[in-house]
Amino acid sequence: MFDHIFLDWRDALDIAIVSVLLYQVIQLLRGSRALAVLTGLGLLTLLYFFARGMGLYTLSWLLQHIFSSLFLVIVVIFQSDIRQALGNMGAKRLFRKRGLTQGGVEEVVNACVEMARLRIGAIIVMERSIRLGDMIKREGVQIDARLSQQLLMNIFYPKAPLHDGAVVISRGKITAAACILPLAVAKGQSFGTRHRAALGITKESDAVAVVVSEERGEISLAIKGELMRSLDAARLQQVLNEIL
Repeated sequence: MFDHIFLDWRDALDIAIVSVLLYQVIQLLRGSRALAVLTGLGLLTLLYFFARGMGLYTLSWLLQHIFSSLFLVIVVIFQSDIRQALGNMGAKRLFRKRGLTQGGVEEVVNACVEMARLRIGAIIVMERSIRLGDMIKREGVQIDARLSQQLLMNIFYPKAPLHDGAVVISRGKITAAACILPLAVAKGQSFGTRHRAALGITKESDAVAVVVSEERGEISLAIKGELMRSLDAARLQQVLNEIL
């Protein structure tokens, strides 16, 4: 039965590419709402074949027209997930510079700890693979200055002209301030604007955002749309070193 089946290098390449694509899709769907939506689409597919088999012509006709626009439906439903996945694929490089040095991490941690003590609100976004240049040009004020604790605290000082909005750190430098970030919808959560902005930017990119709450004097860190709260200096530095 299998005597006449031969595999050459093209077949092996074809199988490898499909395997990688399937793995990336599984990684994208795991732990997201996309899996539930695709389960619903699978149930509709079963319903379609059931309707055809039972001769339910109206239901078959309706489902057939839904499936004819399935590509557009998927794009609309998963537009944010697709955008982030394509951004991650385009941003990955074989050799990549370290985003922030050990000294840079310490400057950020020291600034956040001191601002938390003084109850100064702040949001600091650290760029990783996906570039945030379009957001900086559209909303923020470009700075391009050496990263330091003193400069971060000066930017977020309540009476400073750039204290509203986020600071963006890219390639070890403070590249922009007063950046307006997309706000995430936090249903059932008592998140303020800064925390929602941190969740929003980390959902749309692979950036890391640190938030200092002026009300509670609390330090939080957002990554991949998830929030880690009540971090002390040691824990914040440990997490940033692991991520960056």
